[in-house]
Amino acid sequence: MSLVVIGTVAFDALETPFGKTDKIIGGAATYATLSASYSVKPVKMVAVVGDDFPQSDILLLEEHGVDTQGLQIKQGEKSFFWSGKYSNDLNLRETLQTELNVLADFDPVLPDSYQDCKYLMLGNLTPQIQRLVIQRLVNRPKLIVMDTMNFWMDVAMEELLTTIEMVDVLSINDEEARQLSGEYSLVKAAKKIMALGPKYLIIKKGEHGALLFCKNKIFFAPALPLEEVFDPTGAGDTFAGGFIGYLAASDDISFDNMKRAVIHASAMASFCVEKFGTERLLNLTKEEIEAREAMFSELVKVVPATTAATV
Repeated sequence: MSLVVIGTVAFDALETPFGKTDKIIGGAATYATLSASYSVKPVKMVAVVGDDFPQSDILLLEEHGVDTQGLQIKQGEKSFFWSGKYSNDLNLRETLQTELNVLADFDPVLPDSYQDCKYLMLGNLTPQIQRLVIQRLVNRPKLIVMDTMNFWMDVAMEELLTTIEMVDVLSINDEEARQLSGEYSLVKAAKKIMALGPKYLIIKKGEHGALLFCKNKIFFAPALPLEEVFDPTGAGDTFAGGFIGYLAASDDISFDNMKRAVIHASAMASFCVEKFGTERLLNLTKEEIEAREAMFSELVKVVPATTAATV
């Protein structure tokens, strides 16, 4: 099933307690498409970069099954750049530098070959651009998943609410859910947010897992305790890409299949944080992914009471 992902393709410079990097490839669309590519190919990308973006990195994406026809390359301009520093526990980060560059006037272009889109992932961008992509599709996709952040709640709430009304699944973290809803309880927050339009809501809780809501149904996926966490950058985008990639591959948007998609997405995100940037997302094997999914499943596996009594 045709999957289109819109978001940023960028340069990041990162500093964590475990080291620092110079400019490396990053951006929401980069993480999401790489993650989704392990489930479905091709993954059609809509993004923009400057002519400073290496052709080798574009080829790397293409080798992983990413269709880059929708990747604009602006001659004479620079790519989006972000640098940040993480706290010792990796839960807080400080933005050191942001250069919008080509992103400042990004006008997404959808090639004709993208018009068969059945699954649409709206990576973190301005809500106006996210909505524009939906409007430029001739037919509404079967499923639209949207990621956003608290920054847009601060500066563009009205636009954000208009866009949220148009999507099927909203993916945000717990802090953002509380800000958007005005509720501290995540259950109450979910009810208020789904009343805004989305049929499903994913609330990411970082090292404490993720929650999936649909009407009165709730599913919880734990986070996998990892021996080493180097860099949380892109974990949320990797999760979102893994989630929609799984759904697109199976072409099943039932709540039960979404639960399986959340487990897969959590597994993909757990790989992401083990190395800097996208390094760990490159060249994963099917066996590695299945083994990681099995580890997540074991975390929530419960022995039936009747069986436990006989042990």
